[in-house]
Amino acid sequence: MYQFNVRVYGLLINDNDEILLSDEHEYGIDFTKFPGGGLEYGEGLTEGLKREFMEECNTRIVITDHFYTTDFFVKSAFNDSQIISVYYLVKAISKLDVVIKTLPFDFDGEGEILQSFRWIKVKDLRPEEFIFPTDQHVAKLLINNA
Repeated sequence: MYQFNVRVYGLLINDNDEILLSDEHEYGIDFTKFPGGGLEYGEGLTEGLKREFMEECNTRIVITDHFYTTDFFVKSAFNDSQIISVYYLVKAISKLDVVIKTLPFDFDGEGEILQSFRWIKVKDLRPEEFIFPTDQHVAKLLINNA
């Protein structure tokens, strides 16, 4: 059976024109992405994104605008599903309750699944820093809109 994997991500840009990035280690791979993740069965996009921000950042958000939805074919790096990603511009409405790092992949502890967060100036984004094609595309769009 052919599967679709719907993902939803938040582009959180602070008053210093910095965007929040998530550095992660999973499936033996280090990767940088925007905060968010997979939609759970029965969830809507905005509901799923709010849940993801609570799970990852212990932060409540409001969605301010749609930014981008995948418009080209993307096969999952982890299974045989087709990825459809939706990106929203978001604002935090509660304190961002995570440790902010300055270096990529500066994880606390050890394990199979690791995550750390950092801010980077939107103008300093480098699409090649992302391994997933949709994140690379969104980084280019953000740079062009900066």
